[in-house]
Amino acid sequence: MDPSPTLARRFWEAIEPVHAVAYFTREPAEAARAIGLTGWWMGYFAGRVAPLGPVGGAAAAALFFAFSPVKPARALPEAWERADPGKVLDSRLAAVRAALDRVLPPTGPDSLRRLVHLLERATEGCAHEGRALAAAWSRVPRPADLAGRLWLATTILREHRGDGHVIAVVHGGLTGLEASLTHVATGNVSRELIQRSRGWTDAEWDEARRRLVARGLLDRDSRLTRTGGALRREIENATDRLAADPVATLGETGVEEAIRLAAPISRHLVDTNVIPVPNPIGAPRP
Repeated sequence: MDPSPTLARRFWEAIEPVHAVAYFTREPAEAARAIGLTGWWMGYFAGRVAPLGPVGGAAAAALFFAFSPVKPARALPEAWERADPGKVLDSRLAAVRAALDRVLPPTGPDSLRRLVHLLERATEGCAHEGRALAAAWSRVPRPADLAGRLWLATTILREHRGDGHVIAVVHGGLTGLEASLTHVATGNVSRELIQRSRGWTDAEWDEARRRLVARGLLDRDSRLTRTGGALRREIENATDRLAADPVATLGETGVEEAIRLAAPISRHLVDTNVIPVPNPIGAPRP
């Protein structure tokens, strides 16, 4: 990783654990089951794509290409036979608000209101060309409460960055699976954690490893070569560049203020084990 993280990356690190509450707390999963979505992964995929409407597994696989396409295909479009996207979205928003009410640290209302204001301003600066998830979430009406607004703003910003990361990976000549192998090769996360959560078989994983070895990106011990490390840094730096819209909107002073206000919240979520580190989404302790 870049030893001097860019402002865009530090901004993401400060807010990602807030968004990740949707994945690591019990309320969203319980709410999904309550409206008829069976299995954790059906709730996950339906909940993330709900603002796009009743998309199918193939479209979801294109958006979430770090996952084996088998996983979204198992969840979609069956989820929409159980609950329409509007119901899924409303359920998810209510569940996340309940989770945040439980897990957020005590924060002065003025500080929280200021953070929400900064993050919402940042979302307004995001361009959405080629960024379907960010565009869809940006059209979700803002909740009335501060916790709900906080989560929605962090979600728009992280999907904006995530869509940009997909663009950077594709431009770098990697598949989603291959990018996952290079992530594991950094040593920041285990193969077991990534492979299990993303749904790839041993055969698929090993074939991708052979391709990366043949290209000189991994060595035979699955470590990044110099060329592989350079490509990984290039992709991360491109992701940062593609995430520059909100940073440019707030300016350095505004982003630093947002980081100052958000980082203690995210550190609390990690330190109280609400958000485990390491995790498949790469969210660090700010």
